[in-house]
Amino acid sequence: MTSNAWRPAIAALANDTTREVYARIVLGASRVDAVAGVAAPRADAAIAALVGAGLVTEREGALVADATGPKRMLATAPARPTGVDRFLRPDGRIDRYPSKAGERVELLAHVAERVLRPGEIVTERELTGRLERFADDVALLRRHLVDHGVVERTPSGSEYALAPSIRETPPAAETPRQAVGVAPEGVSRPRDAASGSTSSERR
Repeated sequence: MTSNAWRPAIAALANDTTREVYARIVLGASRVDAVAGVAAPRADAAIAALVGAGLVTEREGALVADATGPKRMLATAPARPTGVDRFLRPDGRIDRYPSKAGERVELLAHVAERVLRPGEIVTERELTGRLERFADDVALLRRHLVDHGVVERTPSGSEYALAPSIRETPPAAETPRQAVGVAPEGVSRPRDAASGSTSSERR
């Protein structure tokens, strides 16, 4: 039985006639009594729906409520998502942001590790393009990544890289470009007093 086995049962019981017939069968009514007062075409359709959904079985011409049907449906129901999957749609896009700070950082790190490699530095346009597969509001997602310390801006403010705390994790992005002189937003690298350039510029 597949994980969607419950769908036919819900569809069958959503029909008033089928639900009434099922109730009679559960209470022990005979086949004739179960469909009493129901037009033949509708009665046949109701029984077929109940049997097809696994709610009723036919034994020697009699209709019997199958108590194992609902149990099998529950046993094959998909497991409840855990971790960051609770906040993602089936296609991997963000469904909502967690209210708890720790869970939100975990979700953002999940995204960051899939769009940036350790040591990679990308432009805002490149980052935006990579984030589009995770959210409809990319600007909000990018801001969350920076505000929660998962992604940091370079001193120029126009490029981005993974924050040091995230760089330890193996990534999944493509086309790395070595990040040099990356600093959190609002923090500049010290300049050489004599040359007026940073150590990375002198290299």
